[in-house]
Amino acid sequence: MSLRYALLALLRVGPMSGYDLQKQFSQSVGHVWYAPDSQIYPELRRMEADKLVEAEEQPRGERATRRLYHVTDAGDRAFRDWIAAPLEYQRVKDQSHLKAAYLETGTAENARAFFERHRAQWQAELDQWNRELARIDGDEHPMLQRRLAVTAPADRERTIAFKRHTYEGLVERARIEIAWAERGLELPDS
Repeated sequence: MSLRYALLALLRVGPMSGYDLQKQFSQSVGHVWYAPDSQIYPELRRMEADKLVEAEEQPRGERATRRLYHVTDAGDRAFRDWIAAPLEYQRVKDQSHLKAAYLETGTAENARAFFERHRAQWQAELDQWNRELARIDGDEHPMLQRRLAVTAPADRERTIAFKRHTYEGLVERARIEIAWAERGLELPDS
């Protein structure tokens, strides 16, 4: 269900087509909630059936049309209710830590390669989150700019602070995973 709220969050800043949503999703919400493109259109159809969004057909060229989605009042209420509701945390499913728990059954080369890949993956994540923070600080983050354009002036600083805080948490998580991988590389026979 979180995909639904991620899409509502994007649409609350203004109407978008499914294509625009996919693009914005990967550049914004997709940093904290992964969903393949193949899930976005079916979820939009479910949201439309549930009256959370409305779609308007717009001409696109001479023969084609596109659907432009708008959040309904019911969609806005559902989003606000979701924000106000306590989060139901789910049990962790972490395949990297599961695999690490049994690395002793493989070779030292397997263990070393695992920790090096893990470190490289999280270093790439760290670099990405730091770039996002720089975009926020430089007023160059497109989705944040869209949000600020529809945000009351009194709430803009708060909006920026929460966005920044989110990416700071991702930076911290990446640093922890990198440090964990580096400690793994120091284990015997790795």
